[in-house]
Amino acid sequence: MAMSYNVRFWEMRERPDRRKSFQIRWTVNAREKSESFITFALADSRRAKLMTAAREGEPFDEHTGLPASELRAIKQRTTWHDLAHEYIEQRWERTPGNTRRTLADAFATVTPALVRPGATFSDPRVLRRALYSWAFKKKAWQCEPTEEWLHALNWMKQNSLPVSALAEADVLRRALDAVFRKTGRQGGRGQDSPTREGCVQRSSQHCCGERVLRGEPPQRSTVEGASSQ
Repeated sequence: MAMSYNVRFWEMRERPDRRKSFQIRWTVNAREKSESFITFALADSRRAKLMTAAREGEPFDEHTGLPASELRAIKQRTTWHDLAHEYIEQRWERTPGNTRRTLADAFATVTPALVRPGATFSDPRVLRRALYSWAFKKKAWQCEPTEEWLHALNWMKQNSLPVSALAEADVLRRALDAVFRKTGRQGGRGQDSPTREGCVQRSSQHCCGERVLRGEPPQRSTVEGASSQ
């Protein structure tokens, strides 16, 4: 995910044939973005908020079109568990069976490591089974999890770290340690650890991108004022 200061705003557009008839439009590094609202007041308020962010020097995300401050707020609300669950949901239908199993294994391995400091579940094996066999297997969502698994899953949701914590070196180290740790097999390094690492990396990029996770500054460009098209 790339960030840019090259932001342009267009005049509001009214579309009487739509339920949300008032549309605001802007571009981030020439990529068009839009949001629609039921009333003029809501649309105008949202447009003013975005323009204020641009004028105050905030970079915008080229993919979502959102300013950096809004992305940070989203990452604070989104936990690693939420991210992994969303990633599985979006990729499941177009993912082969073997890859689905690899994804479930990767997330069931890493997710218990990305919890709040001091948080430890009473039975790690139950937690892993609940994650692998239910949380990260979309076809299992058609049935309710067992009471034992539900208890484990609720604990996971409550203790999972926010995505923003992935910017901290010690948190990333814990994730990598989990990736390379054996999971019930003899030997040092898990046989599938490189594949797991790839899954974790791709899911992280899916949410907030390599540049933001590493804290790299975006490429600076010019913020332009409102213009019409």
